[in-house]
Amino acid sequence: KPAGLLAIPDGYDPAAPHVKAVLSPHYEPLWIVHRLDRYTSGVMVLARSTSAHRQLNTQFQERQVKKTYIALVMGDPDWDCKVVDSPLRENVGRRHRTFVNQQNGKPSITRLRVLDRFGSYCLIEASPETGRRHQIRAHLSAEGFPIAGDSLYGSKPEILRSDNFPGELPSGEPLLNRPGLHARSIDLEHPVTHKRSLFEAPYPRDIMLVLDILRGRSHPDLS
Repeated sequence: KPAGLLAIPDGYDPAAPHVKAVLSPHYEPLWIVHRLDRYTSGVMVLARSTSAHRQLNTQFQERQVKKTYIALVMGDPDWDCKVVDSPLRENVGRRHRTFVNQQNGKPSITRLRVLDRFGSYCLIEASPETGRRHQIRAHLSAEGFPIAGDSLYGSKPEILRSDNFPGELPSGEPLLNRPGLHARSIDLEHPVTHKRSLFEAPYPRDIMLVLDILRGRSHPDLS
């Protein structure tokens, strides 16, 4: 799924494009199995029959599906791997944010692993074992490492192109103007063959561009 495309119809904007509307003319019928946030790119699973939908839903409910995300975060953790198990309360306030709430939150687990470090930024692999709304975004923010470009959870709204990196984009264009979160892979039992199957989505262009620049300089100025 590309960033910016809704996973399901928006009740406030029914005309906005969404995954099923885009794919149905070519693959109808389709059933949505799970969701990705609008500005999250990557792997998304849909079913093409009621039996497949039922089997896939069961796998998600019983936590038999392994999902792996890539997140570009602000900051430099003092750990290489970490399990975050802070309970989360969803849809809080007018902005419908998710927060850590020890008293009223739902059990939530996210496994984190550092993949690369760039001084003021870090690339993290996140594997959620539960499926709370905005889980990875909320857990990383609570740990003090908000996802780059995620203004809802404490980051700058965009990473601007610096004059130190000429030739990539027109002056002033943002390198990343959405949360730097990508659903990299999903591992599940295929509902027809019943074989364990891994599906991957390559990094999108905007995240690859930022990573290429960060990997080329130890302390880039992307402020």
